[in-house]
Amino acid sequence: MEQVRYYGTGRRKNAVARVYLVPGNGQITINNREVKEYLNQDILVMIVKQPLVVTETLDKYDVIAKTNGGGVSGQAGAIRHGISRALIEAEATLRPALKREGFLTRDPRMKERKKYGLKKARKASQFSKR
Repeated sequence: MEQVRYYGTGRRKNAVARVYLVPGNGQITINNREVKEYLNQDILVMIVKQPLVVTETLDKYDVIAKTNGGGVSGQAGAIRHGISRALIEAEATLRPALKREGFLTRDPRMKERKKYGLKKARKASQFSKR
């Protein structure tokens, strides 16, 4: 018998997270590591759990996430986005609550590309008249 899995892709800045929700008791695994081990700050752990807390499904699903790109904070935001999308796939009635909290909106901010003739994206060398 095949186990039910709900999938959601989350993105924030340059971070991408592939998130699977499996019926379980609320265990969260990121890149084959425990959530508190991978995200060493309590605020980031809280960010990851937000969609489950808002929808009151914290002890209903296990979360399995694979993430890459960006930094730890961006990855936490991407996982939150992925969990939200997977929850909608599992239960469509949760969409209004997640939308109201803003968990379904992708954060599009990315690093601006470097332009030729400049040192960084906008930083130019110092101007001198002579």
